[in-house]
Amino acid sequence: MKKMRFCGVCQSYTLSGSHCGAQTLSAHPARFNPNDPYGDYRRRVKFGG
Repeated sequence: MKKMRFCGVCQSYTLSGSHCGAQTLSAHPARFNPNDPYGDYRRRVKFGG
């Protein structure tokens, strides 16, 4: 089963590994982990703390 992918160049969703000549990214968020060692860093980058 293929998973949904996102093309950052043309801002569209696809099932293929490349689109518009660029590599696509996973469209799904990272799996939740309450012991996430990088969670604090990620929140600082996102929310500017």
